[in-house]
Amino acid sequence: MKKIGILFGQERSFPEAFVNRVNELAAGEFVAEYVNIDKIFQAEPLDYAVILDRISQGVPFYRAAMKNAASTGTAVINNPFWWSADEKFFNNALAVKLGIPVPKTALIPSRELPADTTDESFSNLAYPLDWDAIFEYTGFPAYMKPFDGGGWKDVYKINDKEDFFEKHKETKQLVMMLQEEIKFEEYYRCYCIGGKYVRIMQYEPNNPFHLRYAVDKAPSSEELLQTMHDYVIKLNQHLGYDFNTVEFAVRDGIPYAIDFCNPAPDAEITSVGEENFNWVIEHAALYAIERARAHKPNQDNLTWGEYVKGSVKAGSKIKLEAAEDIPVTEELAAPVELEPQKKTTKAKSTTAKSSKAKPAAKADDASQAAPAAEKKSTPSKAAAKPAAAEKPKAEKAAKPAKTAAKAAAPKAKKESSTKK
Repeated sequence: MKKIGILFGQERSFPEAFVNRVNELAAGEFVAEYVNIDKIFQAEPLDYAVILDRISQGVPFYRAAMKNAASTGTAVINNPFWWSADEKFFNNALAVKLGIPVPKTALIPSRELPADTTDESFSNLAYPLDWDAIFEYTGFPAYMKPFDGGGWKDVYKINDKEDFFEKHKETKQLVMMLQEEIKFEEYYRCYCIGGKYVRIMQYEPNNPFHLRYAVDKAPSSEELLQTMHDYVIKLNQHLGYDFNTVEFAVRDGIPYAIDFCNPAPDAEITSVGEENFNWVIEHAALYAIERARAHKPNQDNLTWGEYVKGSVKAGSKIKLEAAEDIPVTEELAAPVELEPQKKTTKAKSTTAKSSKAKPAAKADDASQAAPAAEKKSTPSKAAAKPAAAEKPKAEKAAKPAKTAAKAAAPKAKKESSTKK
C-alpha cells in the first residue's frame, strides 16, 4: 500500500489533522503517517509515494533528504529543487512580466563582504551606487528586507536616506531589497493548494499575531476577489508551488502582490482560525491523495512550474535548431590551429595585470586619477555628491567592494568612456 507522509517541525495541530483526514478520505487505499527517518543513503527511497514537506526550508539535512527522495520517485510537496532556488526578488520580476502589480523594488548588495570574498570579488560593482536613483525609484517610506527571506525576519521600515544607511549597517552580509511602501485600505492572505484550490482570507498584518485573521469589514467588491483569485492561480502555476500563500495589499482598488514565496506557510489553528484551518486540512488531504493516485514508481513525480517548463522547451528548441543547421562535414572538420600570440598582445596583458595589482584607492583619489572612468562607472557628480556629503561612511560601507573606487583598469574604462 502506498504511503503519504508529512515532514514537520514544531507545529502540532496541522500534522495531526492532516494525517487523520487523509486516512479518512483514503479509506484503505493509502495510509498517511508522520515521516520517519533513521538513515539516508544515496539514491535509496524513503518508501513514500508522497511527502508533504513543512520543515526542510529551515533544516539543511531535511532539504538534502527531500531532494534524494524526489530523485527516487517521491512526489515531494513542494518541489525541493524549485523552492530552494527561488527567491523574492526574482518573484517580483516574474510577476511584472506576468502583468501582476507588485511594489517597485530594487536589489541592494550586502553591507559587509560575504565570507571568503575580497574587494576584487566585486570588480563589476560601481562605487558609489546611484543611491539617488534608487531612492527616487522606490520613494519613502519604504521597506528593506532580505531578497530571499521570510517570516518577517530582518524587515525594516525606512523613512529617508539617512535612516536607510543607518539600518543597512545592521544587515551585515544579508543581500537586501528596498521596496516601495503600499499604503493599503485592505489586505489579504491567499492559500493556494495544487495550483488550483484558492482560499482568500482577510488579514491585518498590524494586529497581534493571534488576531491577524480577525477582520470585521467585508471585502470591497466581488471583482477584487476574482482578480486576486486569478493572480494567485497564475503566480503559483508559473512558479510551480503546490502549497503556498500569496499576500495582497490593496491600494486604490488595485491588489499588489507583496509576498508569494512561502514553501511552508503558517497553518496552525491558533493563528489562522478554525474555518481557514479546516479548509487547508481538507484541500491538503485531497491534493495529497490526488498526487498519490498519479504517482509512478521510479519516475520524476515533482511539479514543475510553467516558467521552468517554458525555459526547458525553449532551450531544447534552440539546441535542436542549431544542430540541424550544422553540416556533417563541419562537425567532423579538423580543429583549427591558432597562431602564436603576438608580442603586442602580451605587453597589453602585462600592463593590465600591473594595473590590477595597484593598492586600493579611495573614491576621491580614483576620481582625480581617472575622471573618464568615474563618469562611466559611477553616478553623475550631481547625484553622488549629496549622498557622499551626508553619509560618506555609510555609502562607502553599503557597497562591500571598493574595487570600482580603485583605478583597477584605467585604460579599459577610458576606452569605454570614449565609446560613450
